[in-house]
Amino acid sequence: KMLRRVLLTALFMGALPSLAEVSQGHISVVLLGATGDLAKKYLWQGLFQLYMDQVSNGHSFTFHGAALTALEPGQRLMFDVLKKLACPPDESPNRCAVLKDQFLKLSQYHQLKTAENYTVLNREIETLLRQEGLKEAGRIFYFSVPPFAYTEIARHINSSCRPPPGAWLRVVLEKPFGHDLKSAQQLAAELTSFFREEEMYRVDHYLGKQAVAHILPFRDQNRQFLDPIWNRHHVERVEIVLKETVDAKGRTSFYEQYGVIRDVLQNHLTEALMFLAMELPANVSRAEEVLQCKLQAFQSLRGLEKNSAVLGQYQAYASQVQEELQKAQDYISTTPTFAGVLIHSDNLRWEGVPFLLTSGKALDERVGYVRVLFKNRAYCTQSETLRDAGQSQCKAKQIIFYIGHGALKTPAVLVSRNLFRPVMPEGSWREAVGQSDLHIFGQPLSDYYVYSPVKERDAYSVLISNIYHGRKDFFITTENLLASWGFWTPLLDSISHQPLRLYPGGVENQHLLDFEMVSGEVAFTLAEPVELLNPSGLMPNDYRTIQSKFRQSPLVSAWSEDLISQLASDIEKTASRTVAHSGQFHLALSGGSSPAVLFQRLARHHYAFPWKHTHIWLVDERCVPLSDTESNFFSLHNHLLQNVRVPYFNVHPMPVHLNQRLCVEEDRGTELYAKEIMALVANASFDLVLLGVGTDGHTASLFPRSENGLEGAQTVVLTESPIKPHQRMSLSLPLINKARQVFVLVLGKGKHDITTLLSRVGHEPRKWPISGVSPSSGQLVWYVDYEALLG
Repeated sequence: KMLRRVLLTALFMGALPSLAEVSQGHISVVLLGATGDLAKKYLWQGLFQLYMDQVSNGHSFTFHGAALTALEPGQRLMFDVLKKLACPPDESPNRCAVLKDQFLKLSQYHQLKTAENYTVLNREIETLLRQEGLKEAGRIFYFSVPPFAYTEIARHINSSCRPPPGAWLRVVLEKPFGHDLKSAQQLAAELTSFFREEEMYRVDHYLGKQAVAHILPFRDQNRQFLDPIWNRHHVERVEIVLKETVDAKGRTSFYEQYGVIRDVLQNHLTEALMFLAMELPANVSRAEEVLQCKLQAFQSLRGLEKNSAVLGQYQAYASQVQEELQKAQDYISTTPTFAGVLIHSDNLRWEGVPFLLTSGKALDERVGYVRVLFKNRAYCTQSETLRDAGQSQCKAKQIIFYIGHGALKTPAVLVSRNLFRPVMPEGSWREAVGQSDLHIFGQPLSDYYVYSPVKERDAYSVLISNIYHGRKDFFITTENLLASWGFWTPLLDSISHQPLRLYPGGVENQHLLDFEMVSGEVAFTLAEPVELLNPSGLMPNDYRTIQSKFRQSPLVSAWSEDLISQLASDIEKTASRTVAHSGQFHLALSGGSSPAVLFQRLARHHYAFPWKHTHIWLVDERCVPLSDTESNFFSLHNHLLQNVRVPYFNVHPMPVHLNQRLCVEEDRGTELYAKEIMALVANASFDLVLLGVGTDGHTASLFPRSENGLEGAQTVVLTESPIKPHQRMSLSLPLINKARQVFVLVLGKGKHDITTLLSRVGHEPRKWPISGVSPSSGQLVWYVDYEALLG
């Protein structure tokens, strides 16, 4: 009998203590996706490590690889992987050879494609155990398959492949667990209809990284030192960083869907953040207490806004996407490959302490670390050379959980010698001996107490061991998952159309991705390089672009001609990105004299503009016939529409002239326009609204002390202008503030006084309607020429 032969051989070779002790029951491990990349790289090796660790501890095992591939080719693929399995360096060659041979004999391949296949697998497991006279202890199903397949597999396991009563079931799930809060809730609801919460183990492999896994035990074992200083009075900032030198080549299909925030920050880096920010439970070994403290830490995080993040994309990404996904040459991706996010907690311990989460592809080095930097109030008068530099109170004080790679190339825990000598578990961590000439964060290694694992373990081996032992605190519960998505989804929504900073990749990035914290927000330190718009005959000094802030929103300023050129270019980029993402672009344009120059620029210089997919709306209109020279639509037609190919059905003039009357309330022109917007514009959120500013602070046709349009539910209103023609129709301020992007164009010396005034006043739309423009989840950008800005 196969199992008994395996056990007797292992006993004979000294791998097992005695056959009598092998009686705690049998565990069947089923690896779905057994021939996939993850299984080849990590999972089979992790299962083999589990077998090596546990073979003499009382359970017997069988390992079932499963995939959609037919039996013979699947078997061949799987055993090609199993033959390459390796033992740790400290394992004796004889024992290694025996265990590897036994592991191969205990492994078999199954095609799992239909409901019948699962029934057959269940029957085979039951038959094997009956023949061997063994009792089943439990089953592990490891889902190394795409999430879209989870529900169907879960249904089959639940209906025909559960272990008998008295034996446990553990189902292991790989990320991504949804794309946002809504999709995560949907997937969670589907899974909980088949499995109980305690049966599901959602893997975040960072929780298996030895340095990350040791954060809580370190805090627990060093309470005496950390209790007085683990707070806002002593911690200056916390950095959680994962940098990669590789790009997304070969993975652009995944990356286009998820991007760097969903791929790394929402899961890996957030879990590390929780271990640092959560209150320590009384018993860090109790999974329930740890998970409860994590949830409380989530609840205290301050909500993220679009100014909480800086985003970038390496320059070659777009062409890689075009090539791999067969996109058109003009396809523009809005997927970030770099993100720096500033997070604050509002609980008393961490109030005011910045937590910086950073990750990116095509960066200058491969490294991961969690760094707690402490405040330093010391000033040392004695020169460095005349005192013990290692113990100097003037040097930086920090604790670093070094995840791997980088200069150290190994997991490690580093504590500044001028802080304290940490308590570390002797059996699993050892102090690094010998001084190295390496520098970590500008300090020689000799400035730190440095500890590394006695036995380096792959993250998946650690996690598979924890699945076997039922350690739930190393995994993501449903509550934990939804709390994380609840925190990240508002930011992901608000930045979905945000421009990305392009970076060349590798060491050439230099300072381009450096960012700084100002007033609770983050911004890139360097202004984005601006290409000359008309380089022929111009020296760089002839072109000026100010990029800073105006009324807490981005400001772009230049001489009027250059500014119009920049604005036209930005509108085209926004249009192209939006059309690539959603198929159409809804643009609402203001009337007046300033936009006329812009319309001409768009018509004459922007031949790649996606007019075919653009809907053009009016922000406001004068109550005159559309053919009247005073009409905003007349100006728009003369300067733009007659020169570009916008489909007739995509042009939406305001209905000011109905029943041979102008703007009569009974004709319900405002209701007609509002209904048209609701019918065609998703959520009534325009992709871009272009506004101007009057010398009195009005915008659109919303005037100071206006009775209509500054608040309330109405989206399109009739208003009164102080100058002729008095009657106007206008989008309301609440509707404008639903837009994804709002650009405000201000030109000329005549606007200098109102520009200066607006730079000083707050939110007072009844006095100055333009001051009420503040998109609720979009971005506001000011385009102000030098004459309006500087006089």
